[in-house]
Amino acid sequence: MTNYEQIDFSPIQALTEGEVITHSRVRDIRLASGKVLALITLDNGRDHTRPNTLGPATLTELGETLDTLRTRAGKGEIQAVGITGKQYILAAGADLSDISKVGSKDHARLIAQLGHHVLGKLSDLGVPSFAFVNGLALGGGLEIALNSTYRTVDASAAAIALPEVFLGIIPGWGGAYLLPNLIGIENALEVVVSNPLKQNRMLKPQQAFDYGIVDAIFPAANYLEESLGWADRVLSGRVKVDRRNEPGKIERAVKWPVAIKMARGMLESKIGTMPRSPYAALELLDKARGGTRAEGFAREDEALAELVAGDQFAASMYAFDLVQKRAKRPVGAPDKALAKKVAKVGIIGAGLMASQFALLFVRKLRVPVLITDLDQARVDKGVAYIHEEIGKLEAKGRLDGDTANQLRALVTGTTDKSLYADCDFVIEAVFEEVGVKQQVFGEIEKIVAEDAILATNTSSLSVEEIGATLAHPERLVGFHFFNPVAVMPLIEIVKTPHTADAALSTAFVVAKNLGKNAVLTADAPGFVVNRLLAKVMGEAARAVYEGTPVADVEKAFAPLGLPMGPFQLIDLVGWKVAAHVQDTMVGAFPDRFYANDNFHALAELPEVVEKDKGGRVTGWTKAAEKTLRPAVGKTPTPAAEILRRVQDGLAQEIRIMLDEGVVPEVQDIDLCLILGAGWPFIDGGASPYLDREGASERVFGDTFHHPAIRGIKA
Repeated sequence: MTNYEQIDFSPIQALTEGEVITHSRVRDIRLASGKVLALITLDNGRDHTRPNTLGPATLTELGETLDTLRTRAGKGEIQAVGITGKQYILAAGADLSDISKVGSKDHARLIAQLGHHVLGKLSDLGVPSFAFVNGLALGGGLEIALNSTYRTVDASAAAIALPEVFLGIIPGWGGAYLLPNLIGIENALEVVVSNPLKQNRMLKPQQAFDYGIVDAIFPAANYLEESLGWADRVLSGRVKVDRRNEPGKIERAVKWPVAIKMARGMLESKIGTMPRSPYAALELLDKARGGTRAEGFAREDEALAELVAGDQFAASMYAFDLVQKRAKRPVGAPDKALAKKVAKVGIIGAGLMASQFALLFVRKLRVPVLITDLDQARVDKGVAYIHEEIGKLEAKGRLDGDTANQLRALVTGTTDKSLYADCDFVIEAVFEEVGVKQQVFGEIEKIVAEDAILATNTSSLSVEEIGATLAHPERLVGFHFFNPVAVMPLIEIVKTPHTADAALSTAFVVAKNLGKNAVLTADAPGFVVNRLLAKVMGEAARAVYEGTPVADVEKAFAPLGLPMGPFQLIDLVGWKVAAHVQDTMVGAFPDRFYANDNFHALAELPEVVEKDKGGRVTGWTKAAEKTLRPAVGKTPTPAAEILRRVQDGLAQEIRIMLDEGVVPEVQDIDLCLILGAGWPFIDGGASPYLDREGASERVFGDTFHHPAIRGIKA
């Protein structure tokens, strides 16, 4: 067991340089019973846009504060300690801004130990401690609460979570041991492992209460007053806290190992075995069913040190920085003052994609949205779909009745294109063919105002060519969504040589108002995401047509860490779409991309692949095998060669894209892959992974990053 009192934490004091310190401010509150509660308020002196974080200096100050309060408790001056945060925020966890300065695995261990040393004091004060979760509580913020004796939560708190697995580490300040022993293994698996892997899903206060993470929930209007009154009643014995989800002997003996086994199988099925943090978390949760708290904390210390020193965490921090900073300040976006005000949106088409656009635009912009199509039946079907989806949101409580009715009233459909006359922003969602898009834009341009913006959702065609027949091509911009539209956070905004700054600025402002992250790209085939996914899918197809079984190809791609294998991805986006994209890329770059005419025959089949319960591709359907037979060779390609081909192909293509100026920097490519293709944080996108694997050196004799993004080797 670790004696934290005897550890010398001075080696990590260098990390305090530049730290925004969250101070521990204390005031005594005399409760109605006459008892005194010393209330700590965590506050870094900034507004809510800079949450409280827990760096070494912050932890040291909090530790000293708790030592003082323990002494006062021993003298009988206080009967309880409470801890809360500044307005809207308890704490957003560890301060990761200077994590690159850690320097060694030993220093990483010291950070874990310091957190345990300080937060652990909350359960060793000689009097009960109360965590008043008044707002955002992530990672170490939630672990403050878990180390406390009792917990309440503000019903309006923004989010509660242990997101560490999402970042390539584990809850390392008590969460992996304390949470399962508080709420049971199944709930803990949801919070620690499953939610972070579901695009970093977080809990609402009511969910935290239902899971048993907190003991009471109070409304925002008088949250602290209610919490203090509740604490007073607990201290006097008038309220008995019911830990209804605390695991019993049967759960520990029977349910616990079964839940861990099932979770391991789920992880292997969904994400493969490359990511380290989910499995490290699983191991800690498994062992938490036995042993002491001190032993649990010591296991967390070692696991956290190991992961913080690793390549996956370094890549995750790079990816996290891209998403948190670069995505919010798009490179190349013109002054937003140039943007045209969008008071009405037109959508050309009424199919599924167009209807998804309409739903997103009306929900986020709250302006009239017009959809059109060739016949009224299609229009009516599109409008009905939108109304139905609004109804589903209302049924789930995500929209109130009045808002739902207002949104339905804002969506109209017609075959009369003259109604586009007062639209400020018109986007097409028609068949992916240049001639079709030119035709619809040619009709619309004659109707809309001269300053109306036209946008194309093409996934791989030349935006400049689409606008070649327009009288005012400067008003056309690429505005490429990813599927599913409501979920995927990326929009590729494509600039042609003719695109005016006003059109570009409007596109960026609209994207932001839609709640999306926008990245500016040049008008190049496939732009960023589809160009690189076409490389992945093309190499997968090449291996199959050489004679490699499809399941073996899927396994060969596993080290990339993608959320799904290449053929699973093709099956999701659609075989016809994939065939079209491959043709586009081969047409543009025949020496670097692979396509096979037989692929189009596959795309005509109703079902192409067979999958297991987890969605993984296991083989071809009988019809697909028959279609493939005349085109497939008899020489299977080894997995190592398949992987090397795709690694080198990606490194070559990214280097060419940078040389061609498709995007300004490699960070923009990684950002697109993370947001648009679900490329994992633990890879950092593609470029850090390709540097680590040696593909960059093999292809162009250098690395994308200087130095390469790697873990701590000391």
